[in-house]
Amino acid sequence: MASSLLKDELDIVIPTIRNLDFLEMWRPFFQPYHLIIVQDGDPSKTIKVPEGFDYELYNRNDINRILGPRANCISFKDSACRCFGYMVSKKKYIFTIDDDCFVASDPSGKQINALAQHIKNLLCPSTPFFFNTLYDPYRDGADFVRGYPFSLREGVPTAVSHGLWLNIPDYDAPTQLVKPLERNTRFVDAVLTIPKGTLFPMCGMNLAFDRDLIGPAMYFGLMGDGQPIGRYDDMWAGWCIKVICDHLGLGVKTGLPYIYHSKASNPFVNLRKEYKGIFWQEDIIPFFQQVILPKDCTTVQKCYIELAKQVKDKLSKVDPYFDKLADAMVTWIEAWDDLNPTGASAKLPNGKA
Repeated sequence: MASSLLKDELDIVIPTIRNLDFLEMWRPFFQPYHLIIVQDGDPSKTIKVPEGFDYELYNRNDINRILGPRANCISFKDSACRCFGYMVSKKKYIFTIDDDCFVASDPSGKQINALAQHIKNLLCPSTPFFFNTLYDPYRDGADFVRGYPFSLREGVPTAVSHGLWLNIPDYDAPTQLVKPLERNTRFVDAVLTIPKGTLFPMCGMNLAFDRDLIGPAMYFGLMGDGQPIGRYDDMWAGWCIKVICDHLGLGVKTGLPYIYHSKASNPFVNLRKEYKGIFWQEDIIPFFQQVILPKDCTTVQKCYIELAKQVKDKLSKVDPYFDKLADAMVTWIEAWDDLNPTGASAKLPNGKA
């Protein structure tokens, strides 16, 4: 598959606090595409981008200027700031990657074009309503197995493609602390649709999505500076997008492509960021498992506003932080609709995509 597939329809969003030397390795795959770089931390610092890339860079001053009073919904000193890039993009598809993610190799030693695989995943239907034991039935050499209902074989549009990592796995701090030397060397050549009604821990460091189908729900929450929690930004977004995709009849895939995650973050720093989330999630997960969105929630925006309302009603008793987060979710949608006025409320088929 040509690396420049969809080059006019896809933006690559990268949050960073450092020079982007890592792009040199990705040049053969990324150079045809437009990059949106969201600079976190000190806006007076200059971030160097290698020659020859087409990019726009936003720092905190730009975020404040563009969003005005609504800028407080974008996290500071946390990679959650990346979602600002989703909001200012004008493309149909987004691929987001962290600056410590390198090109991985498959078992034969061939370099993996992660972006091409994500595009393949997004352009191919998902099968959330019935599990296919040969995994992705649309892939070369596979199909629907005996007993798979013919009425479900068309599948549904894919909204999200969630990729994985070789080398440093995406572990929480307690797991990092007890397994400091563990590395993922297992390459599993599979893409799965996550079944309807099943939540998953979404990682934002190797992720692609259809902005038109699910973009307004890809809010990475309030994390980092001034907040009681960090490192739950992508997971919060993952829980939100999954219940909304289930409601609207859209698909979420996980598996290929792999990237090579080069460096482990400090587990003690991570523990401080995750500490509250580790026990809050025992309330958050049952909340998302029980969420029911009304039938009149026919757009992603309507679903998300309703979700914010339910977060306020049900999770505020866990901690006042969720009251603030619910307000920020509404602010995020207002800011999204301001920057994306056309088709902002494009109707989606409810349950029959």
